[in-house]
Amino acid sequence: MLPYTAYLRVYQPVTAFSPRDRRYWEGYAESADRPRRVNALAAEHTESLGRLITTPPVVAPVEESGHAYLRRVNERLYVCPWQTRLRSWRAFDEFTGSAPRPLAEACVPAREAERAEAGYRQWRESGARVQPGILSSNWTVPVPWFVPFEPQERCLVLSAGNTRTLLYLTRTALATRRLEHTAAVLRERVGEHAVSSSTEELLDWLSTTAHPDSLLELDYGGLPHLLSDDHLSEDHSVAEVAEAVEALAKGDGARVTELRRRITRRWRSVRALDRTN
Repeated sequence: MLPYTAYLRVYQPVTAFSPRDRRYWEGYAESADRPRRVNALAAEHTESLGRLITTPPVVAPVEESGHAYLRRVNERLYVCPWQTRLRSWRAFDEFTGSAPRPLAEACVPAREAERAEAGYRQWRESGARVQPGILSSNWTVPVPWFVPFEPQERCLVLSAGNTRTLLYLTRTALATRRLEHTAAVLRERVGEHAVSSSTEELLDWLSTTAHPDSLLELDYGGLPHLLSDDHLSEDHSVAEVAEAVEALAKGDGARVTELRRRITRRWRSVRALDRTN
C-alpha cells in the first residue's frame, strides 16, 4: 500500500452484519485500543509496510484483519472492515497478471507467491465474497470516482498533522442514482461506447457490495500531504464533473470541453509527482 493513495470505501450499517460479527464490531467500536479515525490510515499503512520489509516479504497476512474504519451518523454505527488479506490477495493477483514474470519473481519469492495464490484460490472456491468494500488508486483519483458525490458533501481539513484531509461522504443509494444518471446522459449524447468500463465496474461494485442503507466515502487519503493548501482549496473536481455532465445533457459542448481540460490539467500535475518521486 502506497502512502499517496486515494480510497473509495463502503460503510455498512452494523445491523447488516451477522449477529456474531455485529457483536464484534459493536465491541470494537467501544474499544480503547483500536486505531482512532485520525490515525487509522497511518496504522493500516504501517501494518502493510511491516509485511513488505520483512525477509522474505509477506504478500498477505495469514488471517483477516480485525480492524475497520468506523462512522457514526445520527447515532447509527457504520463499519468498513479493512479486509487486509482479501485486498492484498487481489492486489498481488493484479500485479502478477500485469508485471513481466521476471519482475514478479524478483519481488516475491516463489514459495511466498505460491502461498498467496493458493490462499486466494481457496477463498474464491469457498464461495466467499471476493469484492472488497474498499477500492484504492495510487497517485490519482479516477474521474468516475467523482460522479457519485455532490459539492455540498465535501469536507476539507488543512493542518500540518494527520488530520490533513479531503473527503466526500454520501448515501450509497444517492451515489448509485448519480452514476446511473451520468451513464444515461453519456449514452444519449455520445453513444454506448462513451460509458467507460470503470463507470460500469463502479456500478457493479456498489450493487454487489453495498447494503441499501450504506454510506460511500471518497477519501483523498495520502494525497493531501503532497499538495498545497491552495491546490486542495481550489480542487472542486466533484462540482466540475457534475457540471460537465449537466452541460453535456444540455448539449453545451464548449462548456464540457472547458471543464474536461481543467480537470485533466489538475490531475495530470498530481500524477506527475509519481515520476518525480
